[in-house]
Amino acid sequence: MQNQDDADRKQENQYDEVALATGWQGPALVFRLASPTLEPGQTILDIGIGTGLGSERFAQAGLHVHGMDISEDMLEICRGKGFTVGLVRHDLRIFPYPYDTASFNHVVSTGVFQFFSDLDRIFLEVHRILSGEGRFIFITGDRRPGEPCEVVVGPEQTGIGVPVTMFHHTREQIEEWLVKTGFLLENSAGFVVYMDREQSETFPVRAYVARKVDGED
Repeated sequence: MQNQDDADRKQENQYDEVALATGWQGPALVFRLASPTLEPGQTILDIGIGTGLGSERFAQAGLHVHGMDISEDMLEICRGKGFTVGLVRHDLRIFPYPYDTASFNHVVSTGVFQFFSDLDRIFLEVHRILSGEGRFIFITGDRRPGEPCEVVVGPEQTGIGVPVTMFHHTREQIEEWLVKTGFLLENSAGFVVYMDREQSETFPVRAYVARKVDGED
């Protein structure tokens, strides 16, 4: 157990450096997709904020960034960057999330949904904490119909010495979950994530922007 904890801390401390080395473009893409709906002074919650890579651009655009993550080490790194107004340690698998109903203008998540086989409950919770016609901006593993949904990433790619199971979701599956939980899909864009520094192994993902609706749209 101690060895796993040490490995997790090593990965957390290297997260930003690895993202740069592997050409991680997720944060830039989700910000570009969401930018037409953003206004300075709005609030945004980053689910699984980690070191803050997924929400730095939103802070630079004048939004007030809040974050939630299970890792205190990740939160400490994020806190040290000085652009957030509130960080909370919380497990995304535990509901409800520690926020009031209709408390954020937007919600973003760029690096955790690929670890969930079913996103239905998370989408419902995001709908609860979004206000008005708030935007839900997120990234998931992407797959075509007929492809397997579960992928085991080997220890040579995870960087922590153990394999990790990740999940792909089809665009149709994501849109079905969004409609079911009260969202309207506005835009999406597929791209690839490089799993190694040599940028030879890829993992397909897709970025989405969805709008909260009141049931009359």
